[in-house]
Amino acid sequence: MQVDSEIDESLYSRQLYVLGKEAMQKMATSNVLIVGLGGLGVEIAKNVALAGVKSLAIYDSEPAVVADLAGQFYLGKTDIGKPRAAACVRHLSELNSYVPVSVVHGDLAQLIPNYQVVVVTDALIENAVMLNQITRKHNIKFIYANCFGLVGTLFNDFGPAFAVTDTNGEEAVVGTVATIENDGEVYAPDSAMHGLENGMFIELRDAEPAEINGQYRVSVKGPLSFNIGSLKASYVKGGQWTQVKEPEIVTFASLQDQLTSPEYFLTDFAKLERPAQLHVGTLALHSFKTRHGRLPAPYTAADITETLQLAKNVRTQYPVTEELDEQLLSTVFSQSQGQVAPMFGVIGGMAAQEVLKAVSGKFMPVRQWMYFDALEALPEGVTAEDAAPRNTRYDGYYAVFGKNFMDKLANLKLFLVGAGAIGCEVLKNWALMGMGSGPDGHIWVTDNDTIEKSNLNRQFLFRPKDVGHAKSEVAPAAAAAINPDLKGKFTCLTEKVGKESEDVFNAEFWNRLDYVTNALDNVEARAYVDRQCIFYQKPLIESGTLGTKCNVQVVVPNLTESYTSSHDPPEKGIPLCTIRSFPAKIDHTIAWAKAQFEELFNESCLNVNQYLTQPNFVESTLKQVANQKQVLEVIYSYLVEERPLTFEQCITWAVDLFNGLFRNDILQLLYNFPPDAKTTTGAPFWAPPKRQPTAAVLDINNATHLEFLTAAANLRAFNYGLKGESDPAVFAKVVGNYHSKEFNPSSGIKIAVTDDEISNDSSLESNELAKIADKLPAPSSLAGFRLLPAEFEKDDDTNFHIDFINAASNLRATNYGIDAVERSKTKFIAGRIIPAIATTTALVTGLGTIEALKVVQRRKIEDYKNGFVSLALPFFGFSEPIASTKLKYNDREIDRIWGRLSIDGDVSLQEFLDYFEKEHGLDISMVACENLLLYASFQPPAKLKERLPLNLSKLVESISKKPIENKQLVFEICAEDREGNDIEDLPFVVVTL
Repeated sequence: MQVDSEIDESLYSRQLYVLGKEAMQKMATSNVLIVGLGGLGVEIAKNVALAGVKSLAIYDSEPAVVADLAGQFYLGKTDIGKPRAAACVRHLSELNSYVPVSVVHGDLAQLIPNYQVVVVTDALIENAVMLNQITRKHNIKFIYANCFGLVGTLFNDFGPAFAVTDTNGEEAVVGTVATIENDGEVYAPDSAMHGLENGMFIELRDAEPAEINGQYRVSVKGPLSFNIGSLKASYVKGGQWTQVKEPEIVTFASLQDQLTSPEYFLTDFAKLERPAQLHVGTLALHSFKTRHGRLPAPYTAADITETLQLAKNVRTQYPVTEELDEQLLSTVFSQSQGQVAPMFGVIGGMAAQEVLKAVSGKFMPVRQWMYFDALEALPEGVTAEDAAPRNTRYDGYYAVFGKNFMDKLANLKLFLVGAGAIGCEVLKNWALMGMGSGPDGHIWVTDNDTIEKSNLNRQFLFRPKDVGHAKSEVAPAAAAAINPDLKGKFTCLTEKVGKESEDVFNAEFWNRLDYVTNALDNVEARAYVDRQCIFYQKPLIESGTLGTKCNVQVVVPNLTESYTSSHDPPEKGIPLCTIRSFPAKIDHTIAWAKAQFEELFNESCLNVNQYLTQPNFVESTLKQVANQKQVLEVIYSYLVEERPLTFEQCITWAVDLFNGLFRNDILQLLYNFPPDAKTTTGAPFWAPPKRQPTAAVLDINNATHLEFLTAAANLRAFNYGLKGESDPAVFAKVVGNYHSKEFNPSSGIKIAVTDDEISNDSSLESNELAKIADKLPAPSSLAGFRLLPAEFEKDDDTNFHIDFINAASNLRATNYGIDAVERSKTKFIAGRIIPAIATTTALVTGLGTIEALKVVQRRKIEDYKNGFVSLALPFFGFSEPIASTKLKYNDREIDRIWGRLSIDGDVSLQEFLDYFEKEHGLDISMVACENLLLYASFQPPAKLKERLPLNLSKLVESISKKPIENKQLVFEICAEDREGNDIEDLPFVVVTL
């Protein structure tokens, strides 16, 4: 990314919300060198290029060999024998037009001073030590990474004094002051928790008297208050505070020093002793490679024995552990020649994030050694013969898993739900591993979305030429280009997975699958896929990202709980009265502005069009309980009273709108509740968290005022099919010649203070509503006329949607003394954008694919790992999945999640009840199917007499009024056991017709 260029928000928007503008501007001045372009090196290079640095140089003159194809996704068979860097530079250059990628040659000692960060991969330790000495001399950040099969290592040296500007990546904590006591104890309104930690700094502002405003270090003893020490004067009123993030200086030692005294970043708390063992083990592998020019042959006893002796020598030189775990190290050495794509994803995603930390100071770096392994994913009984190379692209996997297991992977039938960021990474891993490429293998991919420009920053299988095309078609084609063995192995679908597509994703479809991977960005779709996997007994790999945070969950039939077994707490809503009249922070004003946009430019237009096209619209509106008057008055206004015929009239309408929202409404509010108003208890009405507003006066020379008028007028013009205009001179001329009405507050207007007081105008007399309806023009008089509703679209920077919401929100914020925010922040909140970055996606997908390898082996529950990772902190947390629980009733036991009861045949309802009473000892009191109540013991005898003889299919059809399309029906039942006890959480019943 060029130094002097503005950040392309249409490309980087999701990443911008992770890193922030300041960090990205620092990245835009940084040059990065990556040494070693094997599978790990190219993964790091890919992620760094997508992130957007000033330039990326790659250094690797090693000729490509067939084994490189296991992990190097930018090499093909035609590249064998070519220098690796030169062979893949074109592909890396295509990732991001803002990042020039070049191949460099020559003496590294001469090249290194030209870069801010140097990344070294797949190098012998002695060479890495030498390069680190050079980088340290020139104050250049150094990252060293390696993968040995299912073992990965990462080392950082960012110099003796590295400044971290943001240690956790979280939003700065903010709050409102209710009172500050004489001893400096600060309390928030309504006993709100402050969220601060001891020693943090805050900036106090808007408090009275003014001399107490300023920066303070806080002392925290409890969650409801904090202390800022003595004040210059006694607190009177008001005040807001914001956390100030202070830089933290971090010290790094050299690689040479860290060999003897390693500082470990722990990645798995179940493997507390593992880092020291892997430190010795990987150094022994370097010694073996120095001696033989290669790593130990896979599963070969002589090489393992020799490397173990080298490990003993290393431990003598670097006594970092009391004793060696020879069994563990033998396993490490046995598979060390392997190349495993998901491991490259984990270590490469982490290393690339460390590059971004190094150039930006954003987030806490790894200090200093990171060791990560997934040795529990190794199959049992792999032999040297099974792991021997065969001069194929899969040799790197044979060296770890053996050919027998890889053949099993090749013949899997896989379903990928979603082909976005995670989906692209999944397909990359599957392609490199040859999953689904065998004679019996197949991959189904579905995604109903098309590619947008903002996707290109993370969804690395897409290019600018793909914008507008279906993700589910482009991504598989790109995966097949990585591994031609996958050609003809994809079925590409654009259906959304849900009830509406069960004719496509039917029982035959689900039953053929081996496992499912979710790559979705919404809970509803995830939950649906989870339910289908439970019903059809299919394993599910579930993962998600949120900025630098990510998680992976493995769901295994009859073993673990499911995705929907646990739930996040519901999102807190904002009270309506807060949005309407008493905003206290920018989120409130953005929510208000978004609601204004929807009402003015979308919902009102839809109501107008319904009036023009639906003969009974007025009649049905008059029957509504709420908003009848508002709906009818808006229709009259839009069709008669304020219908614009020219763009100039759109401008004057925007002026009136400005005055109404930011002047008149505020004056009315202050009329109802003047500055000295009291509550019913005698307390000041305008006490925190309420903020006393001030009315705005339109100023065409104010940039925010002009932004509002421009956006509002152009959106109005769009609604009416008129040509818009953005020239400030046009607006200045019209506004200068227009005189809006004066405003006088009214004593008859009520303003709700709580949500309970909000009126819905239901008290209006029907004849009053009828009078309004009578004024409306007959639809026949407007035959063919329609408004164009503006359906909210956040990613089109030319449609004025975000412009309007941003200007409206900031104007309202100014009314209430709330700090305005940049357009990007408004877009983030109004568009409910999920922050995302390629590094996190690569890492979490690597973790998920590793779990899938265990699924295929049907491992024990203790071998699986659900994971949560924060690249910002950094933090790795793994846990054994929670086991699914068992339900006991009578003399039976059944899995609460995965179990089911079943009957074959289209039996009658009576036979259904009799079967479960006789065979299971269940006294059924209720039967339902798809939310239809078919049977309840309390139903009238006549109804029971009618229903009990009916076959289940006929009963369901008669109640649902729809034909049955599935061969299986699913019923939910309530029942008691033989002792008359209610049985909770009984599994569903499957009836095969």
